[in-house]
Formats: sequence, C-alpha cells, structure tokens
Amino acid sequence: MGSRVHRVSLGDTWSRQVHPDIDSERRTPSFSVDRLTNILDGGVQNTMLRRKVESILQSDPVFSLKDHYFLSHDQLYEAAVQKTFHLEMLARHLGWSEDGLERRYAIRELAGYTNLNLHGVAMNTLRSLGSDEQIAKWVQLGKNFQIIAAYAQTELGHGSYLKGLETEATYDAATQEFVIHSPTMTATKWWPGDLGRSVTHAIVFAQLICSGAQHGMHAFIVPIRSLQDHTPLPGITVGDIGPKMGMEHIDNGFLRLNHVRVPRENMLSRFAEVLPDGSYRRFGTPQSNYLAMLVTRVWLLLKGILPCLQKSCVIAVRYSVIRRQSPLRPSEPEAKILDYQTQQQKLFPPLAMSYAFYFMATSLLEFFHGAYSAILKRDFSLLPELHALSTGMKAIVSDLSTQGTEICRRACGGHGYSKLSGLPTLVTEVTASCTYEGENTVLYLQVARFLMKNYLQAQVSAGSTPQKPLPPSVMYLAIPGPARCAAQTAADFLCSDLYTTAWAHVSTRLIKDAAHHTQTLMRSGVDQHDAWNQTATIHVQAAKAHCYYITVRNFKEAVEKLGNEPEIQRVLQRLCDLYALHGILTNSGDFLHDGFLSGAQVDMARTAFLDLLPLIRKTLPMRNIFDHCYKAGDPSCEKPTVLRIKKHHGGTAYTDQELKSKQRVE
Repeated sequence: MGSRVHRVSLGDTWSRQVHPDIDSERRTPSFSVDRLTNILDGGVQNTMLRRKVESILQSDPVFSLKDHYFLSHDQLYEAAVQKTFHLEMLARHLGWSEDGLERRYAIRELAGYTNLNLHGVAMNTLRSLGSDEQIAKWVQLGKNFQIIAAYAQTELGHGSYLKGLETEATYDAATQEFVIHSPTMTATKWWPGDLGRSVTHAIVFAQLICSGAQHGMHAFIVPIRSLQDHTPLPGITVGDIGPKMGMEHIDNGFLRLNHVRVPRENMLSRFAEVLPDGSYRRFGTPQSNYLAMLVTRVWLLLKGILPCLQKSCVIAVRYSVIRRQSPLRPSEPEAKILDYQTQQQKLFPPLAMSYAFYFMATSLLEFFHGAYSAILKRDFSLLPELHALSTGMKAIVSDLSTQGTEICRRACGGHGYSKLSGLPTLVTEVTASCTYEGENTVLYLQVARFLMKNYLQAQVSAGSTPQKPLPPSVMYLAIPGPARCAAQTAADFLCSDLYTTAWAHVSTRLIKDAAHHTQTLMRSGVDQHDAWNQTATIHVQAAKAHCYYITVRNFKEAVEKLGNEPEIQRVLQRLCDLYALHGILTNSGDFLHDGFLSGAQVDMARTAFLDLLPLIRKTLPMRNIFDHCYKAGDPSCEKPTVLRIKKHHGGTAYTDQELKSKQRVE
C-alpha cells in the first residue's frame, strides 16, 4: 500500500476558540476600537446594522464557503448564481431597499463569491445615459430580473480607447431601426462579465452612423438571448472566453453581432438622440457618453478594489501575531513575527494605504454625488475634474493595492501560497482591476492631459489677468511653494504640513517638467501628437505623483477632522505619516532631483519612518482591524485564529503545531 496522510477532526468547538496571542493583543488597546469602527462605518447605528446583516448571512447555509476552493469552474459559477439570487430573495423578504445600507453591506460581505455584478453596472448605465422613459421601462425589468443585462464596451482590439471601438450601429430610417454589427474579428466584444452564460440583454457601445455621418460612441440596448429558452437570438454569437487568472465564478464572455436590428428607442438618449428621419441631436458634450464609466470607477474603489487590500491586511497582520519564528534573543522563546522590524516594514505600509484609500474613496464619493446630479441636469462644469479624479484614483488605488496585497501574501510565507489562506484569490482579483475599467497607464495619461492643461492655465493666469479659477484638486499648481525642505531633524518629517508641501512640490515640478519637454519638442517642429508620445513616460510619472499627493492631502485633512477624537486621531496620524513617508522613500529620487530634499534629509525621513513602526505596532487595533471587512466572505477571515488547512474531502482546520502532531503516515 502507498502511504497517505490521515487527518483527525478537531471539532467545531476548537475552531471557534480565539487564539491566545490574538486575545493578548486585544486586551490593552490604546483607544476605543469600537469608536474607530463607528467612524469608518459612518455612525454607531450603521455598525449595528452592518453586524446584523453579517450575522444573518453567516448563519445561512446557502452562503457557506465549505469546500469553496475545491469546486470546479462550473460549480463555482453555479454556486455564485445560487448565492446571488438567494441574496435577492432574502433581501426582498427582509424588506431591504434597493439602495439601502443593508444590501450594500450584504454585497460587501459576499464580495468575490457572487456574480451578475455587471447587471448592476448595466442598470447604472441605464440610469446615467437613458431617458426618463427608458429608465422607467428597462430598469424595472432589471429590478425584477425579467431581464439580466451586461455592460458590453471592451472589444478584442480596443479597451480604454473608446474612440477606437469598431462595433457599428447604423441607423435605417426606412424601418427606424439600428443595425448593430461587428465588422471585424477585433470588433468582438470581449471580457464583459456575466455575458458568457447568464445575460439576456447587453448595453452595447458602438459607433453611431446615421445619414451617412459618424457621431462617435453611443450605447444601445441589444437583446442577446431568448427570454423563452435562453438560446442566442438570430445574428448573435456569444459564449464564455474561458479560464482566467482568477474570478472563475464569473462567466466573462464574448459577443459578435451580425447585422442585429434593434428599434430606434433602444439607443440610450439622455444626452443624444436620433430622430425618425435620421437627424442627430446632442444635448451635452461628447464626453457625457463616458458618464457610465465614471460611475463604475467611483464605486469600484469602495466595492471592488479596496476590500481586497483591506482583507489582505487583516489576514496577514493576524497571521503575524500567531505565527512565531526564531527567538529575538537566544534565551527567549520564538517571537511573534510581527515583532520583527522587517515584518512591520512589509505590512504597515499596506495597512496605512488601506486607510488612506478609504478616506480618499469616501471623499471622492461625496464629490461624485454632487457632480453626478449636476451632470444629469446637463450641467457639465464639474465633469472634467470628476473624470480626472475618478480616473487617477482608480489607477493609483488599483496599482498600489495590487502591490500591497502581494506583499501581504508573501509576508505569510508558504501559507500565503495556499489558496486556503484566501490571499492568492485576493491577489488575482485585485490584479485584474489594473486593466479592467481602463488600463492604468492609459488612465494616468488621461490624468496627465488634465494636469498639463491646468498647469498651462495657471502659468497664463500668473502673468496676466486672472483666468477662470483652477479646479480645487489642482489649485496647488498656482500656489508658489518653498524651493527647499525646511526639515532639520527626523521629528520634522512627522509634521503633516511639511510632507504635504513636499509632495505638492514634487508633483508640481514633475508636471512642469513634462509640460516643458512637450512644448520644447513642439517648438522644435515636432508634431503635437509625436511630442506627446515622446514625453508620455514623463507625463505618467507626473500623474502618479499628483495622485499620490491628492491621497496624502486627503488623508491629512481627514485626520484633522478628528480633533474631538484625540486617541483615534493619534493612531490615524501615525498611519498618515507612514503613508506619506513611505511614498517619499520609495520615490526619493524625485525629491532629490532638484535639491528639494538633501541626502541627509532623506536619511531623516527614513529614521522617522522606522521610528513609526514600533509605535504603530503598540497601538495596532488587533481586535478589529477593518471590522467592516473582517468576516467579508473570505475563508481565511471566517475563523481568523489560524490559517486553515483543509483536505479535499471533509478536511478540518489546524494550527501549524497541531498539524505536525496530528498527522501520521500509514
């Protein structure tokens, strides 16, 4: 007989015990963890409501994640569909309103384990781009799941560059229909979630052609599958694109359209319409058709990207207080690995990023609500800044969250390589966010165009009669700052005004340099487009610095508002300091380039950074790091006392020591 590993069941009672190392971490908090949780949730009542929703879901067997990582591709998809519709039925039974907090908490709780998320994106697109009549008709059908919709924008050959989309929508005045067609292989819609198997309708983005003229990208409601037997309709070729790095529970699909006809009323017409005779009328700027993407990007930060980083921090930090490795001194027992400076240096920057991005996302959401309401009323004055902010924040948050999540995975050693830690799934999920809803380099370049335009405007205003005020997010470009950093000691780098000014200086200099290089090339006779291409890398660098500056400034302002919560303010201030200094040290060349910082000052900044690590270690809120994502549907967060190790058939949780003692070879 061959040998096999036999694992003994430890029982559910043991698995629910709190690990003594975590328990000891929770006994002496330096501040009220509950109060911090309330602040992050937006109030005591919200915390109570969230925990109530989480309790309901965790007690429901349909939402169990038992053996989740051992399911096949088809089983993952089916389990996600079951959870999605069970949640919908539960929400209706409990009277949760469609836009209420209960649903929001439930969706966050089950993030990564449900699908049909693009149905919600499609409905938001209808609300953003559809007329009142279209909203009344289609959104109600979507609410009742009489139709299931997807957002079909990206093509095999084009993604972020929407002007290059090849799908065509040609108006036929004789029948008052649009003929939707994929003229080339690269015009195939590629990647839309839920399209592969699930959806009945798609909001297809296509180039509008009417009366022989092209009018750019517009959105059309296109039936995809029969409502009787779910088979593809005539002219439709649709299916699943196949295995991916992750997200195997989502049926990302492809779609080819062969002269598919839809009625004139199926073009979303809040900002533009085609009259029966083929005349075209526009009610806003061409950019208004991108509004749906902005909505998706803003909500993506809080719902899709940031939770991956938060969960990773939860898993890695908790693991690091129960995992012991080597004694600090020969005569002592093995130390918690979180007591090692190197582990703190790995994990505390991602933790600080989590808070920085949380406050940034909530601030952006607040701005979005005001701007969105104005845009729906065809006031587009805030659209450029909303576009730049949402685009830039999507890029930097997904970039740094991907880096931070991978760091958390590595910080858990070999256990982080196991899917049962939850970390590989989080890494692949957040990695995807760097390319969907806009590839990040393209997004940074869009931010760069906004920055260059406003920098040049600031220069004109400085030398003549003041022009229109700059948008608030770039107002700093018109405010002169010091040429040199005034820091004389490491403690000076813990002054939020000092490092915020430093980031403003570097961002301004890089934007200035990028604009100068572009203009110099143009003055030498280089075509404007070639000049931009030849300086694109410098522009991306400037856009990244600007985005980092915005997050530092926003974090600083959020902490300052907590003056009536001194203990919490002190803890968050340290994380804010760490976030800003980590960015300075990571990009020290940018600060040294023009002498704003000296080499000695960079050493001071490093000293300040390292001095923060033990202070944060002492005040780390172990009982409730990101309580609002603690039991967010991730197996590794479900029972945080151990990294769970589970055999395929009937496996049970083990600590490292128990695994060694319980295993025997037969």
